[in-house]
Amino acid sequence: MTVPSADELLETIRATLATHGLFLRGTVNFPAGEAAPTLADGTPAASVVLIGNIGGSLWESFSCWREREPDRGGADPLDNWSKQVIRPIGEAAGATVYFPSDPPWQPFQQWAMRAEGLQASPLGILIHPHYGLWHGYRGALGFDRVLPRTGKVSAAHPCDACVEKPCISTCPADALASGTFDVGRCRAHLRSEGQVGGCLALGCLSRDACPVGRGYRYPAQQLRFHMAALSL
Repeated sequence: MTVPSADELLETIRATLATHGLFLRGTVNFPAGEAAPTLADGTPAASVVLIGNIGGSLWESFSCWREREPDRGGADPLDNWSKQVIRPIGEAAGATVYFPSDPPWQPFQQWAMRAEGLQASPLGILIHPHYGLWHGYRGALGFDRVLPRTGKVSAAHPCDACVEKPCISTCPADALASGTFDVGRCRAHLRSEGQVGGCLALGCLSRDACPVGRGYRYPAQQLRFHMAALSL
């Protein structure tokens, strides 16, 4: 049996993910001796490839899945959809699959910062110089071999050049007043504001105020979905 090259392996994964609106977001390589996630056989991973969405890329596939299999969504339908899509892709590639919602909790943000060169925004969400705050990570694949680096962006941290910081001043709950995102304050506001107007109906107003990557803004239904989940 011929073992595919690293480039062939990544291209196969990339093509399969594309049918679900997902992307290879970046690669982290772990030199020998460096702390790395554990593979299924108990050995340390040599590389981890991040998988995620760009803008609303996954919404159509996810929405069709919910309509087709409403009983399989459970309390966390997006997490369950992600597992149903990504796990078989990882298994076919001979990879160990990791998810942000599963223990042992893997450092997805640290991986993303390392793989793509991103930094956190005041909201705590990693901000991409092209996609802004409109992206996410749905899983990762661990491999026993070193893979080519992908996803690295060479651009300054967008927040450094942002003087007005509209994400902070726009928040109706003042959840960013302390300098870090207060999840409890945000959730309390969502539970009190009702369904007419505001973040629960329109999506996070602070996130929407960021001028970076506005062309990748999530569709309205996806915005409401995420805010409803945050309010629970």
